[in-house]
Amino acid sequence: MERVVDPTTKVSLLRKRSEWIGFAIMLVVLLIAPFVAYPNFLMQCLCFALFACAFNLLVGYVGLLSFGHALYWGWASYAAAHLAKVGAISLPLWFGHWMWLTIPLPPLPPLLAILGGTLFASLLGLIAGSLAIRRQGIYFAMITLALAQMMFFFAVQAKFTGGEDGIQSVPRRPLLGFIDLHGEMSMYLFVLAIFIGGWLFIYRIIHSPFGEVLKAIRENEPRAISLGYKTERYKLIAFVLSATLAGLAGSTKALVVQIASLTDVNWPMSGEVVLMSLVGGLGTIFGPVVGAFTIITMQYQLAFLGEWVLVIQGVIFVACVLLFRRGIIGEIAHALRIKL
Repeated sequence: MERVVDPTTKVSLLRKRSEWIGFAIMLVVLLIAPFVAYPNFLMQCLCFALFACAFNLLVGYVGLLSFGHALYWGWASYAAAHLAKVGAISLPLWFGHWMWLTIPLPPLPPLLAILGGTLFASLLGLIAGSLAIRRQGIYFAMITLALAQMMFFFAVQAKFTGGEDGIQSVPRRPLLGFIDLHGEMSMYLFVLAIFIGGWLFIYRIIHSPFGEVLKAIRENEPRAISLGYKTERYKLIAFVLSATLAGLAGSTKALVVQIASLTDVNWPMSGEVVLMSLVGGLGTIFGPVVGAFTIITMQYQLAFLGEWVLVIQGVIFVACVLLFRRGIIGEIAHALRIKL
């Protein structure tokens, strides 16, 4: 007797099969890539790809457009760079007037420095998210932008950030005490492992019951509320997760390029991650990766044009909105009738 398969189940199985095939192809390409391209360039692309995936988790699957994600990327970069180079932590305390409590620490190894930067981004995400999710739409976006700019001006004035000079010459200490990260290949594999781990974590989130609730909030929040879901709690958790992953990407970037600067916390960085997600395809698992590699490659190839690169990025943004709103991966998936 022939087994009858429910159409919905069949579509779900086809989608998962397509996603895992796509993941296998992506992994093979990334393993081969350092033999045909400059590893340092590829590492930066991987960091930005994870950053875009983190942003896409919030806007693509929850429908919350943040214009301030540079806050978590940049400040995690500062924290990781500071912990890797200096180690000591200074905390502001209020005893009638502001005082700084300095906790002496030796410079930390790579994993602990990245963990410290990621945890700092989580804390910032919790604070910013608690304020921002009280509003929706453009008001939500403006609150995230305002908070990010407020922290940018703090970065300009703070001593430990180095001001306009930033934190330079961030050391790459041995990983686990014996793996030398000064070698390009070992550092590339380390960054690749972080990217794959972050990507798989996001994949698990969006395919979990929690992820299904996030999609329900994106499609129709009043209906999700009527079903008994505390949507503000779900949105806050998603916001913190997105900030945490953005912080993981920023912390890793600090060790890759060995510098943390004001560029990382300024508003154009928030605009870049929006463009990466849009070009690749919002709400797709592979779109931000393709978008990040596309935009970073374009910046490198067109670097001789100087500030005109920003104009070209603006033209691409307008073209995406007007001509292919699904993005590169979204259009491919639509043509193949596959939901990625």
